[in-house]
Amino acid sequence: MKRFFKLKYFGFFICSFLLLATSCKKESFITSGDALLRASEDTLHFDTVFTTLGSTTQYLKLFNQNDAKLNISSIELMGGAASFFKLNVDGLPGTSFKNVEMEANDSLYFFATVRIDPNIANLPFLVRDSIKIQFNGNTKWIQLEAYGKNARFMKDVVVTKDSSFTNDLPIVILGSLIVNQNKKLTIPKGTEIYIHPNAPIIIDGTLIAIGDTAASDKIIFQGIRIDDPYKDYPGSWPGIYFRDNSKDNVLQYCILKNAYQGTIAINPSMNSNPKLTLNECVFDNIYDVAIGGTNSSVTGRNCLVSNVGTGFAAISGGNYTFNHCTFVSISNYYLSHKKPLIILSNTNENDVFFDSLTAIINNSIIYGEGGFVDDEIQTVKKSGTGFTATMTNILYKHKTIPADINFTNALSAADPLFTTIDYNKRIYDFKLKDGSPCIDAAIGSTLAFDLNGKPRPVGSAADIGCYEKQ
Repeated sequence: MKRFFKLKYFGFFICSFLLLATSCKKESFITSGDALLRASEDTLHFDTVFTTLGSTTQYLKLFNQNDAKLNISSIELMGGAASFFKLNVDGLPGTSFKNVEMEANDSLYFFATVRIDPNIANLPFLVRDSIKIQFNGNTKWIQLEAYGKNARFMKDVVVTKDSSFTNDLPIVILGSLIVNQNKKLTIPKGTEIYIHPNAPIIIDGTLIAIGDTAASDKIIFQGIRIDDPYKDYPGSWPGIYFRDNSKDNVLQYCILKNAYQGTIAINPSMNSNPKLTLNECVFDNIYDVAIGGTNSSVTGRNCLVSNVGTGFAAISGGNYTFNHCTFVSISNYYLSHKKPLIILSNTNENDVFFDSLTAIINNSIIYGEGGFVDDEIQTVKKSGTGFTATMTNILYKHKTIPADINFTNALSAADPLFTTIDYNKRIYDFKLKDGSPCIDAAIGSTLAFDLNGKPRPVGSAADIGCYEKQ
């Protein structure tokens, strides 16, 4: 019996010793200068961010690649409290961290944000800082850099008299922008307007936004998030709404992108002119309807409406004319092509509000691919109410020919042969390739130039769509 207890206690002692030895080994720190510490990035890049608004959070991971614990003696944001960057290490904010322990084969998160001083300059600029990491006599550096943009911030703006924006700085709209009835807002060429997700632009008066052909002279409307990946998200701002009392609105050489809706015209104009005129405009990456009218009046020429939920939708009637436009939607990672590009109706969804519809689309492309749409033109006709839709010299994709539309010289179910479609790299060039059936298909065109201001042949065969092949 004694021997049994002795053996028992001896076995217990051996097990305890092995457990303790294993535990000690696991808890020991590596102190060698050859210790391995790897970072997932050596530089954190922040895309263009607006001053004072800050940006999305960027992060990196440190990896302890050793079979023992590692003590990081110090982690330091070199700019200190005055830095444009803010640092968070493993859930703790600060500028300096001491004796940070990492378990064997474990990782550690760093999070960084940036906020840029609006008084530094009126032009885009680059700000930098660095993170210094010291361990076992070694020093490791992580670089931080952000490209900043100063701007003029406007919150809950109501235009109560005829006014003009200036284009010396980008304009950031917070809250909303409203133009009162019988008042006019003029936006000069080259103005960049960035809109908060909850900031609709509401026009009860008149909006005049006229840019020019050069890229620097375009007028741009887009969301305030211009950092990756948000700069490619549709639905990042509400849209522009022309309400009952609005009149004589003109957008020319404007780019509207990443909105929930583009331009929506509501009810007839207050005079004999179209409520909204769209000349040489681009609507891109719009989640819902790019150009909409509810018993209203819209004219458009040389417009590109690309990668949208619906290109043009008319409900409850109205008067609409489009010439030399390209309506195209290609399914991609951010926007699936689920609805027809053109919807024409002389009534609304509940068949309550209705009026006569007149829609004319000439010399245009209506084409989509990669989605769930067989017929890119949809009509909803209420009997006993006027419905006139004519389309001349167009290319359109369909499975069933719409019975309520009068077609002349229509190219149906043909590929327009665009120059480049690469949805993986988000490269889209909707100009025409050699051999496109759209070349010389616009008989008797009256427009002397295209979306880019390039010449078109007048009175002879021009190309259909917004671009003339040069």
